[in-house]
Amino acid sequence: MTIGRVVAALVCLCLAGPATAQNLARATPESVGLSSAGLERATAALQAHINAADIAGVVAAVARHGKLVYFEALGQRDREQGDPMPEDAIFRLYSMTRSITSTAVMVLWEEGRFKLDDPISMYLPQFADQRVFMDADEPDMSRTRARSGDITVRHLLTHTSGIGSRSSRIYRAEQVRLRSITLSQMVDNTARVPLFEDPGTRFRYGVSTTMLGRLVEVWSGQPFEAFLQQRVLEPLGMTDTVFWADGERADRLTTVYRLDNGSGALYPYAIETVPFTERPTLIEGGVGLLSSTMNFLRFSQMFLNGGELDGTRVLRAETVALMTRNHVPAAALPIGTRGYMAGSGWGLGFNVVLNATRYTFPVGDGEYWWDGSSGTRFSIDPEHGIVVVIMAAASPSRGGGFREEFKRLVYDAITDEP
Repeated sequence: MTIGRVVAALVCLCLAGPATAQNLARATPESVGLSSAGLERATAALQAHINAADIAGVVAAVARHGKLVYFEALGQRDREQGDPMPEDAIFRLYSMTRSITSTAVMVLWEEGRFKLDDPISMYLPQFADQRVFMDADEPDMSRTRARSGDITVRHLLTHTSGIGSRSSRIYRAEQVRLRSITLSQMVDNTARVPLFEDPGTRFRYGVSTTMLGRLVEVWSGQPFEAFLQQRVLEPLGMTDTVFWADGERADRLTTVYRLDNGSGALYPYAIETVPFTERPTLIEGGVGLLSSTMNFLRFSQMFLNGGELDGTRVLRAETVALMTRNHVPAAALPIGTRGYMAGSGWGLGFNVVLNATRYTFPVGDGEYWWDGSSGTRFSIDPEHGIVVVIMAAASPSRGGGFREEFKRLVYDAITDEP
């Protein structure tokens, strides 16, 4: 990070008044055991990915021991308009939405509104008689069997419910998930289509977390977005975390780009038919939120702090510990067959590192993290006291491995041991 940008940021902090709730306190990398030269190499690597057209632009932040030590915006927000990438750019979170929704769920769990092993049919009776496909690999609505066991709240939080992915062939055919339908309609659709397997028997990443958004409404008596705003986003100062971008936020929303393999050039790519500049009918706790890098850094730091940030407690420390350990039963592990998924478990809203040797990028002991399908990622590492948030807008999300290389270079910059 350049000295000029650090000085300018510190001046802004002094002048900004109450708006500084958006930022963590800043410190030099060396003061928390990181090398400035090493972090500059991380910046150079990100710029190289932009130059190679892996991504159009990126915003990345690193905090250690609660201090912001790296914050860079590079490239362009919108190439066609020639807009540079602002530090407060807004990105589509997609799957990173799940961690925020799970936090709202656990706020209500602390209040005793439900138990983790309650059958969800206690609150959503349409799931009481849901059946199971005879063949999960070739799902056929006419070939089903009776279900063994009930879906519980814990199953939804850990993606062991038997509910499928929004991109599965049968869900697309049955129009289970559309941004043009209501949350209640999506819940009904999900209950109407059989499960892929009995609850608790397999990890299947899918729309389970969107069902949790509806449960938040049942337990709280409020619309999901209202509860989320009141109990999670507002207390954390996450003022740019929203379900759609209007007004000046729309001017900061990043354009998603895809690589044309023929020409080697990036072109704008619309993932959704209902754009994120319009209020969607579906308020979706699985993949629906937008956010900025700094907003998500605050969310992540709250977890690393044990549920508190800037004197505001969102969750008890014991709840954070519960959420960030593996809850997938041994019989359903590993949750994947290749790469980091083979070395991961799942907590109550997070991927949890179980075997660091299966990862191709550095992770700490007890680290929990996740990413989004258009180029975002966060990681929370209690061993090293580090939070890393990196956001781009790319589909597919790999972007030449820019996220993995950034994480490796950040950890290469560590000059002390935990």
